[in-house]
Amino acid sequence: MTASEALLRQAALAPLTDIEVVSETTDDDGVTSVKVSYQAGSHSGSTTFTVAQDGWTGVTPNWKFTRTPLAVVSLTVLGADQFSVNGFEVDRRQVSSAGAEAAPLDPLPLLVFTPGVYSVTVDTPISSSPGVSVLADSPLTQTPVSLQTVPTKEFVEVVQTRVEEFLTQCTTQQVLQPTSCPFGLEVRNRIDSLPEWSISAQPAVTVEPDGAQWIIPPADAVAHIEVDIRSLFDGEIQHVSEDVPFRVSGTIAILPDGSASIRVGSAADPG
Repeated sequence: MTASEALLRQAALAPLTDIEVVSETTDDDGVTSVKVSYQAGSHSGSTTFTVAQDGWTGVTPNWKFTRTPLAVVSLTVLGADQFSVNGFEVDRRQVSSAGAEAAPLDPLPLLVFTPGVYSVTVDTPISSSPGVSVLADSPLTQTPVSLQTVPTKEFVEVVQTRVEEFLTQCTTQQVLQPTSCPFGLEVRNRIDSLPEWSISAQPAVTVEPDGAQWIIPPADAVAHIEVDIRSLFDGEIQHVSEDVPFRVSGTIAILPDGSASIRVGSAADPG
């Protein structure tokens, strides 16, 4: 898989401090090894660079690396396509070699300069994370990094509203078992009036991570039905006014355009 060069720019670099050349040696082939110590954020470290002269500019020698100073951070961000690296905004779908077809759980390989500290954070309308910092101090290495986000308060509120709207829409079906809805009532006799449903208690919705997407864990709710039931035995009519407890759950998929597809269903009682 091709590693992205998105982070090979000044805007994605965190500064190094207390830089000091520790040693410098040159071998018979003209390759110079330079060991440098530094402070990268809260990390103290040292790195040895190998360089060789590459011509002249006037009376000033040019130098080139004989071994690349680049490494790869293999990043997986769960629950978000947008994230920041040292404050530099990145969209996974724009920098992945697979483009918009990139699977959310596929690690994203990113070329980085060494040494360097790379702080990955997420702050979107849907999810957030204080992030994780990675010290890349060894060239030609690959470091796997996984970051789990959490849903924002605003996102949970939107999901709560959509679930309530879905359940309210279910109550407009004047049948005992509303189609594709998580509640219903079974009777052995014949109904003598169209059922009237309402929601007595809406569920208190929460949102949890589920791999690269989100789920709505099972939550308790209560529907209410008003209906007349005619006995098949003697024809007597009985008015039923009954609360019907049920549980609701769901899945949430984040679509390529950034919108959320929320699917609500019933949750089986734990057995």
